[in-house]
Parts: sequence; structure tokens; C-alpha cells
Amino acid sequence: MLSTLTVWNFALLARTEISFGAGLNILTGETGAGKSILVDALGAVLGHRLSVDMIRTGCEWLRVEAVFDIEGETALVDFLKEEMIDLDGTELIITRQLTDKGKSSVLVNGCRTTLTVLKNIGEFLFDIHGQNENLALLKQENKFRLVDGTLPEIKEALDKYRSFYRKWQGARGKLQELEKSLAETAERKDLLTWQAEEIEKVKPEAGEYEKLEAQVKKLSNGEKIAEDIREISGLLGGTGEAPGVAEAIGGVIRRLEHLSRYDDSLADLIGRLENDQVDIVDVFARIDDYHDSLDFDPNYLDRLQGRLDKLDRLLKKFGPTIEAVLGRYQEIKNDLALIENGDGDLEELRRSAAKAEKRTHSAAEQLTALRKQAAEKISHDVTDELKELGMDKACFRVAIAPADDWGELGADEVEILFSGNDGEPVKPLAKVASGGELSRISLAIKSAAAEGDSLAPSMVFDEIDTGIGGRTAQRVAARIARVAKSRQVLCITHLAAIASMADRHLYLAKESEKGQTTTSVRIIDGQEKVEEIARMASGLDMSEAALANAREMLDHAAVEKSKL
Repeated sequence: MLSTLTVWNFALLARTEISFGAGLNILTGETGAGKSILVDALGAVLGHRLSVDMIRTGCEWLRVEAVFDIEGETALVDFLKEEMIDLDGTELIITRQLTDKGKSSVLVNGCRTTLTVLKNIGEFLFDIHGQNENLALLKQENKFRLVDGTLPEIKEALDKYRSFYRKWQGARGKLQELEKSLAETAERKDLLTWQAEEIEKVKPEAGEYEKLEAQVKKLSNGEKIAEDIREISGLLGGTGEAPGVAEAIGGVIRRLEHLSRYDDSLADLIGRLENDQVDIVDVFARIDDYHDSLDFDPNYLDRLQGRLDKLDRLLKKFGPTIEAVLGRYQEIKNDLALIENGDGDLEELRRSAAKAEKRTHSAAEQLTALRKQAAEKISHDVTDELKELGMDKACFRVAIAPADDWGELGADEVEILFSGNDGEPVKPLAKVASGGELSRISLAIKSAAAEGDSLAPSMVFDEIDTGIGGRTAQRVAARIARVAKSRQVLCITHLAAIASMADRHLYLAKESEKGQTTTSVRIIDGQEKVEEIARMASGLDMSEAALANAREMLDHAAVEKSKL
């Protein structure tokens, strides 16, 4: 509920603070007093368009600040939390400012935010109906709210449908993802299979590459190795011309033995040389065996080199080492196994998605049936209300049709159709209804729905009385008062019958001082209220008869309101 609206430098409003109450707040005043300007100022804090030409002449900025009590508005509170806007208690303060340079700012409870967020907040707070406004009623989401708020069973059916729909969408998403993946992996499967076969043909073994390298190195240097071995054998075993190392050591040992007969101080060297002689003989035997084992077959070397070349090709493609190649081979086999299993998973997902779709379809049919029942009731009730509001030939219909695409709200589209005259077929409301008709249609909906619909908790009717009078004006007044029992209503009117229903009456007056015009706003009651009703009913004639008529109208309004 709007508690106060404070305006600075907004057109004719210099500095104005207005307090609003629950129920029906009536705004009256002579033509041009600034009543619609006040609605524009309210629209500014709800996210409506604001331009520099709205700044009061001679001023550099304008500002509008509104204070709302949002107790019980859980959806709005949740939205504010999502936007990380501080909320202390139930008070919400919105401030919007614009400079003559075009610089704009929006504050919500002191938090700077965007115009988009402000518009979203505004939809939770107010529904403005006027000659130049796009009614919230024409928005698709609000058409659903109108229908879905009519029967309590619809909420349960909608919750059930949404649960099934989300599960269906989840299953469809997984199915589409897997189908896409399998389509993409069809070529990948061929590549992986080819890679696996390439590795399998070579059959690399861990540590094999290093062993082959050592063998190739040895065989590639066979002649040098054979030459070195021959020289070593000659040194160790001797030749025809010179003794070998082993024979030379034997000669040394014999001479030391001879010397030891004369001096035993050299006897210990004999044992040491004998040990060396044994080791040298053993080395000579191993060298001899190694020489016998040498096989420098060129064909064998070619085979080894060919094997190394195959391994090199694998290393270039799959890893720097044979171990890396074997690791990649295992990864390829695992990927191929997943691809092979994918067909089975695909069938399982298809069954799951089909089951979820069937349950969603059933829930959607139940929801549609309830909505059609609600639409029939709304159509009948609103048409009756329109007749009471002076639109005797009006036909109002809510149509439930299949939607092109299913969504969170179901498988339906809601269309509001209207005809204002006999013989004219009903057509979409937005195309055939005038601004005045839209306002009365909205009032009829609110009156018929009472507390059942879930639109904004506060409403503005800007000159809903255009083109009506007499008995119709009384009927409009009664229905506005009925709506105001469950909602805060701000109503700009020129009709005394409507103004007499006010719970709070705000009077706007234009004043000129020092060449500038300013609009003032004040709450009137008692005699002032009687005089304003008389002025509205009889013009400037303030005769006793006019005043008496005004008192009678106020008394009659009090009786009618008590019946509500």
C-alpha cells in the first residue's frame, strides 16, 4: 500500500507531500489542476517514462519519493531479496531523480538499482488504468493470473503440471544432449577405432624402446666393437710376438718367488699378484665369450631399426614415451566402450522422456479443463458487471486456446475478447476497446473477481468516469467502492457520485504567485468535502439546495459502503 508520495519540481508540483490511506482515495479538482500530473509522478517511481521536460520551469532537477507498506507481499519481498535490496521491516522507499542534463538515478531503500528492476518492482505494487496507459490486464502473464486466481483448484493443478513439466524438460535436455553427443561421436568413433588399431598392430611394450635403442647402437658399431675386442684379447692373452698380461704377471710371480728365497720382505706381493692374475684370467674368459657371441647380421639390424621406426611414429602421435602411448590406448578403449554403451543409454533416456511427456500431457489437460471452467465463469460474471456499468451491449469473453509451445504456465494461451455493440463479433480486447472502455472493463473484472485475482494490491483509475453519468455513474461508484474494500484504490474523477464514496478525499488546486503556477494537494473533510461534492454536482452554484444535495449524496454513499 502506498503511504506517502513526495514530489519536488515535477511540472506544477513544486514541493508536495501527500498521505494516502487504505481503501478508496479520491482525487478531485478543477480541470488543469494537475491531477494527471500526480499520476505521472506516481508512475515515475513505478518505472514509467520520465523526461527532462517534466522538470518544473526554472529548476535543475526533479525528484519523486514514495513510501510503501508491503506487509504480506511475499512475492515482492522474495524479488527484493534476489536483487539484494535491503528491507528493514515492511517499509519500502523508492526515490527517483532526474537532472536537466538527463542524468537519472533510482534508489530503492537506499540501494542504487536499474530502471528495469524498478519496473519489475512497480508491477508488484500498482496497476494504473488510464486513458493513455497500457493496462496490465493486456499482458499475457496477467491474463493467466486472472484465470488462475478464479478457482482454488487451479493452483494445485498448476503446481502439479509444473513439477511434471520440469522433469520432462530435464529428461528432454539430457536426451538431446546425448543425441547430439552421439551424432558428434559417430566420426569420432571411426577415428578412435583407427587409432586403437594402429597401436594394436605395433603392440608396444613398456621399456621396449630403450632396449631396442641399445641393441641398434651396439649393432651399428659392430666393426669397431670387434676390432676393440681383438686388441683387448691380444693384450690379455698375448700374441706370437709378445706375451699377454696374464703371462707377464705369471713371470713376475715366478721372479718374486725366486727373490723371496733371499729376502722374504717381497713375499706378500706374490699373493696380491696371484689374485690379480685370477681376475685377469676371468676377464679374459668373459671377453672371449663376448667375442664368440657377437653377431652383426645386417638383416637383424634392419629389423630392429624398422621396429624402432614404428615405435617412433606412435610416440609422435600419442606421447613422448611408450608408457604414454599405452595410457592413451587405454583411454581410447574406454571412450569406445562409452560410445558403445551410448546406444543403450539413449533408449533408456527416450523411455524416460516419453514417460515424463505423457504425465505432463495428462496434467496439462487437467489444467486446461479447469481454466476453461474458470474462463466461462469470468466471462459470465464480467459481462454482467459491464451491463451494470452502463455497457448494456458489451460481451466479454476469456478464451483458452492451445499454445504453440508449452511452458511453465501450461499448454494454453489466454485471450481476452470483447465486443461493445450488438452484431459485432468479439475481437482481441487490445484491438477494439477504447481507453475509457478498458478502464471500465478492468473495474468490472476487479469487481467480479473481488479478492480472487492476484494482480497488484493497489490500483489507479484515471478518469474512469469519461462519458458516463446518472445511474451508470452510481453503479461505477459502487463497484469502485467494492474493489477498494480489498485493495487500495486511487481514483481521479469529475463525478460527484464517485467522489462521495471516498474513504480519503484529496483536493488539488492551482495557485499563481509571482508569475508561477503551483498545484497544492490537501485532504478535505467535513464542510470542505460537502462543498467539493456540491461543486462537482452543480458547478460553482453553492446554493443551499446544492449543498443539501451533496450531503444527501454523502449519506447515500455511507449507506452503500456499509452494505459492502
